[in-house]
Amino acid sequence: MIAAVVLGLYAIIATVTLPKLLAQAQWAERAPRLAIAVWQAACASVLTSPVLAILAAVVPASVVGHGLAGLFEACAEFLSDGPGLSSTAVGVALLAGATVAARISYCAAAVLLRARRERQEHAEMLSVLGRHDRALGAVVVDHTEPMAYCLPGRQSRAVITTGALHSLTPDQVAAVLAHEQAHLRGRHHLVLAGAETLIRAFPHVPLFAQARIEIARLIELLADDVAARRHPRIHIAAALVRLATGRFPAFSLGAGGETALTRVRRMLHPADPLSRRERMAGLISVAVMVAGPAAVAAIPGVSAFLAHHCHRLFLL
Repeated sequence: MIAAVVLGLYAIIATVTLPKLLAQAQWAERAPRLAIAVWQAACASVLTSPVLAILAAVVPASVVGHGLAGLFEACAEFLSDGPGLSSTAVGVALLAGATVAARISYCAAAVLLRARRERQEHAEMLSVLGRHDRALGAVVVDHTEPMAYCLPGRQSRAVITTGALHSLTPDQVAAVLAHEQAHLRGRHHLVLAGAETLIRAFPHVPLFAQARIEIARLIELLADDVAARRHPRIHIAAALVRLATGRFPAFSLGAGGETALTRVRRMLHPADPLSRRERMAGLISVAVMVAGPAAVAAIPGVSAFLAHHCHRLFLL
């Protein structure tokens, strides 16, 4: 029961405290890929903790201990209402897990299908209004407003307007398109879809709402960093200034947007990358948040296993 209480309290406290703690992390801009993983791990830990808390509360530790001693015997005991495990407890545990899984699956399907439909409609419009430029490797659309964005999916493509081509130098255009290609190669739209799914499934959880905002920002930083490997940062910064006011479709990923000016400063004044120790600390944090709830839920069962099946080892 203690494990269930710990997991339940963690889920409640983490939903309120983690958004503030992670949003204030100064190192995130120095390692956006790792920061995205930390946000995803935080969401996963909050999502799984309540389910594991229910399992820890209704499944006796003795049953888990017997399962570690003999998996097949434990499965048979579980299915046949073994000692200390009622059919009601089994039903509650399975219903909790199935409800969460069904809710997430339904919302994920809704988010992905809506985005796919919107992208298909936009792709049809681009086939009529746009023209593919082989030299640029992008679709050019006649529009006075400077915009550059990518359309993910099976027929992924980078899109740039004639307004952007007229206001940017060739080097800046190449840098911007490298940014968009980074989004496409990294499948960043799926990362955003995952964050959007959690908001839709559990709209009143502060952590999920903040994670969606931060992940969207970090993805842009990550694409900037990928583009900066092949293009001077000054070209990326100059292009971001000119594209800052550009409006692109909500279901796409664009080089401009609200974070453009902040990213300009980051491009012009890059911070030092994380040290090996800092990066290792971040990876350990991810591992703890992902595996921690399961480890806490397993402690009673492991303790029962050690107490009932390993006592002979201590007598040798």
